[in-house]
Amino acid sequence: MKIIAIGRNYAEHIEELKNERPSEPVVFLKPDTAVLKNGAPFYHPDFSQNIHHEVELVLKVCKEGKYIQKQFAQRYFDEIGLGIDFTARDLQEKCKSKGLPWEIAKAFNGSAPVGDFLPVAEFKDLKDIDFHLLINGELRQKGNTAMMLFDFGTIIEYVSKFFTLKKGDLIFTGTPAGVGKVNIGDRLVGFIGDKKLLDFEVK
Repeated sequence: MKIIAIGRNYAEHIEELKNERPSEPVVFLKPDTAVLKNGAPFYHPDFSQNIHHEVELVLKVCKEGKYIQKQFAQRYFDEIGLGIDFTARDLQEKCKSKGLPWEIAKAFNGSAPVGDFLPVAEFKDLKDIDFHLLINGELRQKGNTAMMLFDFGTIIEYVSKFFTLKKGDLIFTGTPAGVGKVNIGDRLVGFIGDKKLLDFEVK
């Protein structure tokens, strides 16, 4: 399996990082070694002093496809969950300043904790999904799919031009505003609506 991730998909998050608003989805990949499951702890790496949390809705791909048209996109994912796109912001800024790729800041081991998933059938409207992240009981991030620059269908149509989607692949769909540093001892708990789907510690 692979992780396809979308950056800069919420306007307020773009503004908080002072990035340029994209005209098409910003795409990067994470390897399967980035995935953390079943509430496993995230071990803070020693190569970064500024790991940021980025909570995201995650689509689980249910069948193979490429060059998927937007109107058929929903046939290619059957579950929606929550994940964290951990980002070594200090490494990312260093790489970006030199015009270099920044996989080491996004795709390192354990950088993609993933929680439980819900069947798509449980959602009344895919363009109105609330989700939020608590850290040590405090609300840090809150988003709704209505705020996305590129909706699920647009994302799948775009990324499937470049990468064949396969069953079990995960698509991270972007993070809302409120990203920030995590510290050893933090507990991250994520919700879609009132359902807790993600719960783990930073060690």
